[in-house]
Amino acid sequence: MARTDHRQQRWLVVDLQAQVLHLLQGDQVLARWPVSTGKNGVGEAEGSGRTPRGWHRIRACIGGEAPAGAVFVGRRPTGEVYSPALGRAHPERDWILSRILWLCGEEPGYNRGGQVDTQRRYIYIHGCPDECPMGVPLSHGCVRMRNADVMALFDQVGPGTRVWLGDGRPTDAGGGR
Repeated sequence: MARTDHRQQRWLVVDLQAQVLHLLQGDQVLARWPVSTGKNGVGEAEGSGRTPRGWHRIRACIGGEAPAGAVFVGRRPTGEVYSPALGRAHPERDWILSRILWLCGEEPGYNRGGQVDTQRRYIYIHGCPDECPMGVPLSHGCVRMRNADVMALFDQVGPGTRVWLGDGRPTDAGGGR
């Protein structure tokens, strides 16, 4: 099996301090978007409401055929399309809109397995109501993006895309802790 040169592959950096997601190919930044991560800060523990750190991969890309603003519950479209009126009618809902990039951790004991498993915590990169502020940590642990932004990102990545969640870029783009 031929070894793939990771320097030419697309990968993501979610800079938790700057609240920005970068799409890279090798060392070249192709795009960047503002995000909103965990209101409770960073951390890997299940039930913490915190955004996990370290190396991840996109496990699944969900919602490719859904309209902008499509509402998802349990990773399934409800048939609703978000509007401010729908938001006012259901203020308790944590809105997951338009697209879902479901993350899985790559570091056993840190963000994979046991009580720190990113995938079992249902940590996503997903759309949210466009009136939600970006650049400010306000999510329940996921990485929130504006709907147009997550749709643009969705079209440029796929399952297996590597994702770094941390402050700035990792020093080792190959991964591993």
